[in-house]
Amino acid sequence: MEREDRDKIYSKRVRAGKRTYFFDVRSTRSNDYYLTTTESRRFQKDGGFVFEKSKMFVYKEDFNKFLEALQETIDHIKTELMPEFDFDQYKNEQVPVQNEETDDYASGGSSDLKWE
Repeated sequence: MEREDRDKIYSKRVRAGKRTYFFDVRSTRSNDYYLTTTESRRFQKDGGFVFEKSKMFVYKEDFNKFLEALQETIDHIKTELMPEFDFDQYKNEQVPVQNEETDDYASGGSSDLKWE
């Protein structure tokens, strides 16, 4: 079995305008689990498409602290900084898919596309 197939356990993709977020559960050789969060942004450069990505790893011992800090930060934005803003307006927004195949490459798959 390929390493990529073995260590990717679960994946959730969130499309958000020009950005796509990937939440991937991966395993180590010792069958331990961790989360990789990837933000991918596609843009044109030199007549072709290029993906810019940022990746973050969250390990099991940090899951609760990470989730708590993320929720507190989002709550602060919603209640203290932007209390009148309707965040639910984006709840069911569907982003049209231009080329679904390229999104898979953005999460780390192989392609001829260049990362910058």
